[in-house]
Amino acid sequence: MTTAPAILTAPAALTAENFHARRQRLMAQLPQDAAALVLSSGLAQRNRDSEYAFRQNSDFHYLTGWPEPEAALLLLPGRAEGESVLFCQEKDPLAEAWTGIRVGAEGAVAEAGFDQAFTNDARDEVLAGLLDGRQRLYVLFEDEEALVLAQSLREELAAGVRRGARPPSAFEDLAPLLHEQRLIKDEREIALMRHAAEISARAHVRAMQISRAGLHEYHLQAEIEHEFQWQGAPAPAYTSIVGGGVNACVLHYIENRAPLVEGELVLIDAGAEFALYAGDITRTFPVNGRFSEPQRLLYDVVLKAQERAIAAVVPGATLVGIHQQVVHDLTTGLVELGLLTGDVDELIGDEAYRRFYLHSTSHWLGLDVHDVGSYRENGEPRPLVPGMVLTVEPGLYIPDEADIPREYRGIGIRIEDDVVVTGNGHEVLSHGVPKSVAAIEALMREGA
Repeated sequence: MTTAPAILTAPAALTAENFHARRQRLMAQLPQDAAALVLSSGLAQRNRDSEYAFRQNSDFHYLTGWPEPEAALLLLPGRAEGESVLFCQEKDPLAEAWTGIRVGAEGAVAEAGFDQAFTNDARDEVLAGLLDGRQRLYVLFEDEEALVLAQSLREELAAGVRRGARPPSAFEDLAPLLHEQRLIKDEREIALMRHAAEISARAHVRAMQISRAGLHEYHLQAEIEHEFQWQGAPAPAYTSIVGGGVNACVLHYIENRAPLVEGELVLIDAGAEFALYAGDITRTFPVNGRFSEPQRLLYDVVLKAQERAIAAVVPGATLVGIHQQVVHDLTTGLVELGLLTGDVDELIGDEAYRRFYLHSTSHWLGLDVHDVGSYRENGEPRPLVPGMVLTVEPGLYIPDEADIPREYRGIGIRIEDDVVVTGNGHEVLSHGVPKSVAAIEALMREGA
């Protein structure tokens, strides 16, 4: 009889009070004569009568926690009747019989903590009245629908200037304020991300244990995504990458259809999304559970660079500095293995390493797998501070070309972990999946 995998204990969910506090923090940065407008995601048609699974817009979720499409949030600092106004779908018994219960405008106030709520049929008329007299309107400039709506509302108010209407005189981009707020995670967010990383780690372990020649890449993808669902993560945080052999050299390979071949490596880049927060882990391991000597030598170059990079994640460090250290370590390893020839510093200056290492070492992680927040301050690389969450993911991708030593051709290796900056260093959120050669081989022997 097969024993079902244990189910992890999930951390506490965010509450209406948490989202209210986020809105208050954002409004504290806005002028008293301003307003901010943020739109939800809508439904996206997949084909004919079918939509893609709904996933809320990350900015809208961050401020509201609202689970439904076709909604809008208006923030009005200092408004006595209520600063936080939601527009949402109306209660509709027939529609709800098909697609599920809606919270509705009354529930938005009573249950979700908004000061006021209106249904969408009144949205444009009510919005215009609420914006009358506000001098600046903050919207996310990357959201074309929001910009179109903002311009329409301003034009509607401008048409009534003779009757005393006062349209906003300027639009401002909300992203710099909101995205800087999102960049620094609080303890509740970190708990959710720790859980997403733990689910992701268990999924990678499961894939290692099941791997063998004769399976296909999609079999490992199925094992990974089964674990996501089993642990309550309804979807991957991004399209899972499972690249066997030379496919691992394609950075965003997502076909996942090829057979797994005896003697080759397989690279898996996959992460669970839990409560909309992303896990993002990459591991590379031998299909049959045993590294060949050339594979091991190349793997250890990447692993040592990654371990040194993680150790460098401390308050005050910069992602640029960490990346430069990784480039030096990888280039040194490439010279030692004979894949590059010459002085390490000169090879770095000439960017010779870029034949084998094309991407950056890190990116922010949060509600988006490539999360928001500037990487620079005043034109300079920004120092890391506690609460930032980032990936550390060096890699080497050796092309299958004639001037490459045969034993290294077509090998792709990436090792990626999720790391949070703490007050005195860092915490690796994704530590639950092995990455040393010995630990991977031991795990795969046990799985076999």
